[in-house]
Amino acid sequence: MSKYSRRSFVKTSGRMLGVASLGGLAFGCRQKQVPASAKWDGFKYAMCNECMAKLSWPEQCQIVANAGYKGIEIAAFTLVKEGVQEIDAAGRKEMASIMANAGIECVGLHWLLAPPPKGLHFTTPDAVIRQKTIAYFDELIDFCSDLGGPYMIFGSPKQRNTKDISIEQAKNYFAEGLAEVADHAQKRGVKILIEPLGKGATDVVNTLAEALQLTKKVNHPAVQIMFDFHNTTDETEPFDVLLRKYYKHIHHVHVQEKDGKHLGTGSAVNDYVKAFQTLKDLRYDKWISLEVFDFSPGGKKIAAESMRVLKQIEGKLA
Repeated sequence: MSKYSRRSFVKTSGRMLGVASLGGLAFGCRQKQVPASAKWDGFKYAMCNECMAKLSWPEQCQIVANAGYKGIEIAAFTLVKEGVQEIDAAGRKEMASIMANAGIECVGLHWLLAPPPKGLHFTTPDAVIRQKTIAYFDELIDFCSDLGGPYMIFGSPKQRNTKDISIEQAKNYFAEGLAEVADHAQKRGVKILIEPLGKGATDVVNTLAEALQLTKKVNHPAVQIMFDFHNTTDETEPFDVLLRKYYKHIHHVHVQEKDGKHLGTGSAVNDYVKAFQTLKDLRYDKWISLEVFDFSPGGKKIAAESMRVLKQIEGKLA
């Protein structure tokens, strides 16, 4: 029986239908381009689910919806004991139904390779482990698509670090692995977004420039980049400059206080105004997703207080 958020809430009656039986089904909405002349209706906000991992899936979705978010971003490892294969076709359909009933969409997945399952690594020189990791990545693509998610955020710092090889060789393995899964992602309507991470987290791809360079090496429309306010420690330019410079390649944004805590615990309400103004001016119509790293306040408080700050920032925009 499938396991969700360390709890079981879907009775599968012993059926394990598998991913393949879903075919091309997608239970959520895809992104649409907004004409430049259209009236601006505000940003689309989502929330990542890790801070609610101890709650059931319906409870998580309700907290997100009640706080005013329109989407939920999923860390798959919070839902399973061994891997996403545990969640069969019926379970995935039930998850999608719960999201729809709450009035939210699946934004996609992040923390892609965090265990479980254990032992995955995308840039290891061990070819057997790389292939095992790529195989699981394909499973994640199916899981993401089956829930209607358009994006997979590739952060996973510990699963892309160098392991007794040079940074350049690790980047080569990174590109090779992405190239292997890109066609599958495109067929399932999913984009893989490389997340630059600071050197304190990983030694492989630390800036937007490096992330873009990697996408060019892969050279596939299903592989793009994203922007995270917290993970800009190795950038040398301000947020607004970075957003304008890389805008046409950015398909997703993560937001939180610069120290990784939820909005309202720091100075983001003032510090991020120029960046949000830039996103508005550029007609950004994709997701802005709340991802925090201190879960102690609890999901309900994190959701509500962060949304209040997001609305305060919007209120300061021209």
